[in-house]
Amino acid sequence: MEREGGRSDGSASLANRDVKRRQYIRKMNGAGNNSVTHVVIGEEAQGQRLDNYLLRHCKGVPKSHVYRILRSGEVRVNSGRVDATYRLQLGDNVRIPPIRIAERPQNEVEEAAKARVDLPIIFEDDAMLVIDKPEGIAVHGGSGVSFGVIEALRRQRPQAKFLELAHRLDRETSGILLVGKKRLALTALHDMFREHGAGADKRYLVLVKGRWMNNTQHVKAPLLKYLTDSGERRVSVHAEGKASHTVFRLLARWPEMSLLEAQLKTGRTHQIRVHLAHLGFPILGDEKYGDFNLNKRLRPAGLKRMALHAWRMAFRHPLLGTPVECVAPLPDGIRSYITAVDAANSREFVADNLQHILEQQ
Repeated sequence: MEREGGRSDGSASLANRDVKRRQYIRKMNGAGNNSVTHVVIGEEAQGQRLDNYLLRHCKGVPKSHVYRILRSGEVRVNSGRVDATYRLQLGDNVRIPPIRIAERPQNEVEEAAKARVDLPIIFEDDAMLVIDKPEGIAVHGGSGVSFGVIEALRRQRPQAKFLELAHRLDRETSGILLVGKKRLALTALHDMFREHGAGADKRYLVLVKGRWMNNTQHVKAPLLKYLTDSGERRVSVHAEGKASHTVFRLLARWPEMSLLEAQLKTGRTHQIRVHLAHLGFPILGDEKYGDFNLNKRLRPAGLKRMALHAWRMAFRHPLLGTPVECVAPLPDGIRSYITAVDAANSREFVADNLQHILEQQ
């Protein structure tokens, strides 16, 4: 990387160029940058669209401004104008004009990272890592949330060249979350999740209100996103919605509560939550679609969160093709509540694997 008008060093290794690129990004995130900068693309950005690359690295710049400098030709690749959808190639030289960025105070970023330093790693290799996400933390910042899992990871791993979410979990949901460490791995993971359940076997544990009777039940109810009058995102079952498919299996039943395994065949927003609420079995502690009066009674009784946990995921490694199976044990907040209910009530039904699930550590 060099300033415009300077001389590139043809003998510089790609690794050195990447170090300079990261140094540049840190400069961009300061008060401002009054000169044109050139960035040499490394493997971590190879294959990414130019507009997405700029949006990713020009944090704090309005999206409209990024697209304005793209349309005007101020951003160039290898000295030529390209479309915003251009896919970056290894070694491309990207010219970025002066951009002024408003950044959050550094101490705010540092404190937010420290607040969620405990992100248990279930699996990691050169291509990806799998996190057991705690409940109550968003997967990324935005929509009123200043910090999330991915920002914390980047803060905790400043040496990492590439860290991107492969999918999402609701803030209130805990459990398995995949993060790509290479662009090729991330692309393969995205393709896997788009295969409507064929690429990854994702299973959740969920506590619901009521006596669930069927051992196995397929729910195919289309889901439609909408905004409330206050601007909050919600989802409902609607004939014009997207096709959605969840398989529920009964693990245990008590007089007023049931424990289910939910297997996602599609990955729609709030899919499990809305399917269960639609059937009349709201998730315990769900503040969007649940039984609000019941939720108020649950907190003093020991359940202080939404009882939905991404428990198990089986899939093919995105680069090697080998089988991978990850398990995130049931969090103490849900496990202890189940134990208390079980001690105070007689079981109406129990699956053979319930004890194994409760004892997993």
